[in-house]
Amino acid sequence: MASTIENQESGIETFLEGLNIPFQRNVPLAPWTWYRVGGPARVLAQPSSVEQLAAIAARANEAGVPTYVLGGGANLLVSDAGVDGLVIQLSDPAFKQVKIEGNIATLGAGCDLFKVIPEISKAGLGGLEVLAGIPGTIGGAVRMNAGGIYGDIGKTIRRVKVMDSTGHVYHRDRDDLIFSYRKSNIAARYIIEVEFELIPDDPNALVRRFKEIFLYKKNSQPMGDNSAGCAFKNPTPVEGGEKLSAGKLIDQAGLKGFRIGGAEISSQHANFVIAHPGATAADLLAVMEHAQKRVLEVHGIRLEREVVVWP
Repeated sequence: MASTIENQESGIETFLEGLNIPFQRNVPLAPWTWYRVGGPARVLAQPSSVEQLAAIAARANEAGVPTYVLGGGANLLVSDAGVDGLVIQLSDPAFKQVKIEGNIATLGAGCDLFKVIPEISKAGLGGLEVLAGIPGTIGGAVRMNAGGIYGDIGKTIRRVKVMDSTGHVYHRDRDDLIFSYRKSNIAARYIIEVEFELIPDDPNALVRRFKEIFLYKKNSQPMGDNSAGCAFKNPTPVEGGEKLSAGKLIDQAGLKGFRIGGAEISSQHANFVIAHPGATAADLLAVMEHAQKRVLEVHGIRLEREVVVWP
């Protein structure tokens, strides 16, 4: 079904008119994602302030235009047809501010994890170094409570500044937040800024720990290939049962190296689906669906995709 933007011929020309906010039409999204595949965004806007974001959000809400927030593109697969709606990218420096006061670090939602975590570690604040090697932005990481075997981001969060779909800005405090495995209870459409309560520690020790975790992941995961990180969530074990690994289940189903078109299940880590040159989003989805089918047949377990698919 066509979206509001497509249905209203004049709407395409006037949707963001009068807001004095630059936007582009039919922008390729593949270069912004780690998979490097997928079609274009019908409209892409990059606000340069919270006020501009609020104006865009309110206008989109009034018009009934579907909106998508593009972070680092690390956990994202865009369909080959692209996104028939408004994609908002918080890439302006206004959304990448870093403020440190005592043991409190306030980070903009657009901050790149690869860049900001070493900076925080060098400042002698511990707690975020456990995210070494995880790609993406602060906003996306908080939304899905990103993490791994060393810990997750939710444990260190003190407060989150968010905006709803109408442009209203408010805060969610720690006692009102719930973080679980790859999930948070943050329902607001936009995450703007996050406060972290961290632990003072020796900067050299924190940097060493960051490097150790990063090297472990580099040696055990296909970090040099085009992938979106883990394709599937680890299944929730039955009460009292052992923890289950999606990668191990896929490996035991004999799927390492399985390939459709330009998409392949990594031979290094089976929970990574790699996009080779010429791959399409359809190839990647087909490989993921085959993995889900085979794991269900072999293990009786239904894997839940971790990668977000647009639209």
